[in-house]
Amino acid sequence: FLQVFLVEKAGRRSLFLAGLMGMLISAVAMTVGLALLSQFAWMSYVSMVAIFLFVIFFEVGPGPIPWFIVAELFSQGPRPAAIAIAGFCNWACNFIVGMCFQYIADLCGPYVFVIFAALLLVFFLFAYFKVPETKGKSFEEIAAAFRRKKLPAKAMTELEDLRGSEEA
Repeated sequence: FLQVFLVEKAGRRSLFLAGLMGMLISAVAMTVGLALLSQFAWMSYVSMVAIFLFVIFFEVGPGPIPWFIVAELFSQGPRPAAIAIAGFCNWACNFIVGMCFQYIADLCGPYVFVIFAALLLVFFLFAYFKVPETKGKSFEEIAAAFRRKKLPAKAMTELEDLRGSEEA
């Protein structure tokens, strides 16, 4: 509920990046906490706080923001298919992580969250360099940002854009 208002105030991209970076730092803190648990009993508190922060940062950024962005990246025609594909990918990845985590944890021990930290770093870099801010922009403006061209004075429709690409 709070995310709807926060997204309009702060912007999608900034919240997404903040969430990814917070999750990355939390994953590193969980790794440190688990690795040093046998030496310092209080490291269990570090791990618990890191888990709570991981979930909080997920709920600020990578949890809801991709759904906003997917809905804004596609025009009305392909939007339902794009959301269906995004939902399938989301749940398929959740399933894979859920099924494989225990085996990976047994293999990696306390360093299991290094894998998550590495992936989060890749996701952060990708989002930083490739994902535009979509707050307050029309579909045409977002499409122009992906084409890295300036939007013409009269925004072209999707159909006009497709006709132009056929002629080229």
